[in-house]
Amino acid sequence: MRIGEVTARTGVPRRLLRYYEEQELIVPGRDANGYRVYCEEGLTRIRQIRELVDAGLPTRLIREALPHVGGPVCPELVAALRRRAETLGARIGELTERRDAVLRYLDEIGA
Repeated sequence: MRIGEVTARTGVPRRLLRYYEEQELIVPGRDANGYRVYCEEGLTRIRQIRELVDAGLPTRLIREALPHVGGPVCPELVAALRRRAETLGARIGELTERRDAVLRYLDEIGA
């Protein structure tokens, strides 16, 4: 199937599919005229990538994780994912502190 159908079936815009290809997350085939051609397995991979992006993982880490999705997981990947979760937790903590500071200020000014 061509890129337009992939976009329709996955909801991932063409531009993002091209980016995934640039980042070596997907490798679509090419037909005789050079158009990208995707298979059903490619759709599954694109959905997996989307889920990992939505989870806040950078493409560098996604590239490392994809070979292990649905298979044996290497300890290095587990460690990288745990570090990422810790980083996200720290950011959540910082944002919570900032929100609380804004709310305290609103209380102080009587708003």
